[in-house]
Amino acid sequence: MKVTIDGVNKDTWTLWREGYTVSMIDQRLLPFRVNVLRSRTPHETAIAIKDMAVRGAGAIGVAGGYGVAQAALLAQDFRLPEFKRYIDEATELLKGTRPTAVNLSHAVDRCAKAASRGTVAERVKAACAEADKIATEDLEASRKMGEYGNDLIESDAKILTHCNAGALAFIDNGSALAPIRVAHRAGKKVFVFADETRPRSQGAKLTAWELQQEGIPYALIADNAAGHYMMRGSVDMVIVGADRIAANGDTANKIGTYEKAVLARENGIPFYVAAPGMTFDRKCPTGAKIEIEERSPEEVNWVWGNDEFGKFTKVRISAEGTIAFNPAFDVTPARYITAFITEKGVLRPPYRRSIREAFRKRRRGSTA
Repeated sequence: MKVTIDGVNKDTWTLWREGYTVSMIDQRLLPFRVNVLRSRTPHETAIAIKDMAVRGAGAIGVAGGYGVAQAALLAQDFRLPEFKRYIDEATELLKGTRPTAVNLSHAVDRCAKAASRGTVAERVKAACAEADKIATEDLEASRKMGEYGNDLIESDAKILTHCNAGALAFIDNGSALAPIRVAHRAGKKVFVFADETRPRSQGAKLTAWELQQEGIPYALIADNAAGHYMMRGSVDMVIVGADRIAANGDTANKIGTYEKAVLARENGIPFYVAAPGMTFDRKCPTGAKIEIEERSPEEVNWVWGNDEFGKFTKVRISAEGTIAFNPAFDVTPARYITAFITEKGVLRPPYRRSIREAFRKRRRGSTA
């Protein structure tokens, strides 16, 4: 991901680990300021995830894995019983920050399992190696999703996105934006309609900023303008990301995704979900079983950002005493999804079978 820091254009990742220090671009300050936030404990990493300094399914998964690695490193001088207790506490803390995105729990569980065997020293080494492996897998999955998704994009395509599923939501490249990046770099003419994505405005603050950094033509639109442009024939396809995908293909993503899927079906527009294997939850049978995170009513009653001096400010937009509901996600039934763009290829209905075949675990010694 290219970002401009102090007037200099640089290549960087969304987050990275150096020992027990986890560094991340503080997404709360974008697009007006690029600042690197440094976390040195699993508790600080949990706060960064909860407060959305780092966000996006892939990114919080990697951050969660790094949080377990931090715990292991900080407890490396403990005796084994105390080490195990410290890892368990960190695991519980990290998994409790954002309940909907399954990448987080998958990554934390993998690193906790790695830290459950051998001596303390062996457990520390294994936890760190597993966390770094998850980050590498995230990078590779983004690259492959970009390649597979690019095959679905024709030149002059006009693409609608919702929320931010770009490099900021992963280590780099992203899920929904990865195919668009590859298409643009391949010389295809593409144009992106970026939904603002209220109430936190990730489309306005993050997706638009990423597209601008990449030089991809785009326009920011209000969430409730998407149907207007679809009906006029201005949208050729929709590509979104995902936070959890059930075994039958039902998909939880940022609130408002379901509306876009229904509108796309009504107007005969293909609706694609880009997501890596880590986002598929095969233990969850349908979307009805996905826990939906409820966030603070303050996010709906107020808008906030940076003023012309770079100072953080917020403004109330509703009457005092207004009750607000704020689900962070909704579930799109599988029947509205044209296909999934994954690192294993493009998956099409029937989804129970295509998901199972794409992500089934190989038996030891099997070449299948």
